Amino acid sequence: MEQQIKNAFFGFAVGDALGVPVEFQSRRKIAENPVTDMREFGTHNQPKGTWSDDSSMAFCLAESLATPPNTEKTEVYDIGDIANNFVRWYYDKFWTPHGRVFDIGIATVGAIQRLKKGESPLLSGGIGERSNGNGSLMRILPLVFYKGYFFEENIEKRFKLVSEVSSITHMHFRSVFSCFIYTEFANILRHQIEDNKQDKVVAYQELQKRINDFALEFEFNTEEVALFDRILKHDITTFDEDSISSSGYVLHTLEASLWCFMKYDSYSESVLKAVNLGKDTDTTGCVTGGIAGLYYGANAETGIPQEWIDVIVKKEEIEDLCNRLYTLNQ
Repeated sequence: MEQQIKNAFFGFAVGDALGVPVEFQSRRKIAENPVTDMREFGTHNQPKGTWSDDSSMAFCLAESLATPPNTEKTEVYDIGDIANNFVRWYYDKFWTPHGRVFDIGIATVGAIQRLKKGESPLLSGGIGERSNGNGSLMRILPLVFYKGYFFEENIEKRFKLVSEVSSITHMHFRSVFSCFIYTEFANILRHQIEDNKQDKVVAYQELQKRINDFALEFEFNTEEVALFDRILKHDITTFDEDSISSSGYVLHTLEASLWCFMKYDSYSESVLKAVNLGKDTDTTGCVTGGIAGLYYGANAETGIPQEWIDVIVKKEEIEDLCNRLYTLNQ
């Protein structure tokens, strides 16, 4: 499990850092000079290996799950503590790569400001249909390494966990459901790795059955669930690139990330395609990189290139966080 955490965390951080220099560029513009390696400066004028708010908030979530309970925090999983880490990130620069926040979504800012004023983390997230950016999807992966998620056999309880963590900033069903599809896929991949039976096609088929059955059993809004048909009722890889969007809309990010992961056969191919799709490049790279890193690991041929890991900002701190998360959740 410890290596799985490192693979996933460096997977999303590397994907994020690959996308930071070209964020907001169009697909056509990037095609003139495709991303093939780690760059520096660019859109946000950041040094090579710098990750964005995506990884910062994921590390904040992981930090809470890796912190032992105390008198204020009676369990490892504490939604208030997670929310407080997001506030610390935005206001006190906690888990930032260089001591400042240089990229953040509108819905996330609003939620954190409400938290700062004392709003409950169960009520702080945007609930409207227009509050469906990818700001909770980009940070949700560390929850899969919480023992209360991985070992929880009741799917309804896992959904509740995801719903709570997403809803700190994004409470609308579409955002929550996107996060749940992603975490369940990562959870299936994790169990495959534990059983030495890695097969992402089988994992994807299991995901479709599991989520469709769950949505039917609990009678979720059929119109909302139908928005996910390209993922849940079809093979996402059969859609051509022109039909895959890479905006900051949560459903676009989920589709693009699953498309990149399922369509290509290595970490590098998957994340580079994600970044070269353009627009919200850091988040598509981050979300793709998380599951691709988990799946391909540090394999010399298909895994995360070591030279990319070596330039990641705060590499040692990330490794320490992974070790602490493993120790507390094994």
